[in-house]
Amino acid sequence: MRHIQQPGPAGPERIIAHPVRAQAVDAELPRGASLLAALHDLARAHGAEGGCLTLSGGALGPFAYVIPALAPDPSHAAYYSDTFRPAGAPRLDVASITVGFRDGAPFFHCHGFWTEADGRAGGGLMLPEETNIAAPVRAQGVLISGARFEARQDAETGFKLFTPVATTSPNATSANGIAIRLCPNQDITAALEAAAAGAGFSAARLHGGVGSIIGARYANAPPVDNFATEMLIRDGVIRPGATKLDVAMVDLTGQLSAGVLTPGDNPVLMTLEAVLVPD
Repeated sequence: MRHIQQPGPAGPERIIAHPVRAQAVDAELPRGASLLAALHDLARAHGAEGGCLTLSGGALGPFAYVIPALAPDPSHAAYYSDTFRPAGAPRLDVASITVGFRDGAPFFHCHGFWTEADGRAGGGLMLPEETNIAAPVRAQGVLISGARFEARQDAETGFKLFTPVATTSPNATSANGIAIRLCPNQDITAALEAAAAGAGFSAARLHGGVGSIIGARYANAPPVDNFATEMLIRDGVIRPGATKLDVAMVDLTGQLSAGVLTPGDNPVLMTLEAVLVPD
């Protein structure tokens, strides 16, 4: 299996998981709001501390994004491109988003795909400070209590990455899911199956799914050989021996791809964040 040497030491915990109270949500995010503010307003309205969601429909604008790039120095295994700012209000096709906190302030980690005004398909990591809703966007997934995603410095990768951290929320009276982060250089399918089994789930549904893998080996599409990617999971069902992860990604050349991942041959590059609930 492919492997990318990270700049720092690998920690002993490769699957970081905390139990959460997950509540399903299906809401419309209003036109004219910043995406960051709209998502945290949604979480607060439900007494939650963030969550993992899929966004679809509507439009974004103005907004800014980056795609993966080669690292400029040895402090990271890969990095980010210069910032792109599409003209107009591109139509949002799909995005996966983790809603949490960074340095004590609201934050999100979002990989999305859209269609620009000239018909060009685009994709990348959307920047929280510069992403606004130009037409109402649908948000579906789960909001969580009992733990939240916090951006913390990660010695292995050199990045500040979302990690589930236990909280003392009074709303988390009974856990019905787990918030997880997967660390680098482990097969994404095997790790998700291990996370579900560790929580006692015989099968699980994945919500969110923001991260990166080392290129891609698809069961139903040509492989991606460029190692640095930004990926989202469009649909994920975790079932031992029958896990299906339908993903979309952009690589460091800007090439878009999508398909169902081949189990056993798709290692995590930097991270994967998600919430798993019993299915």
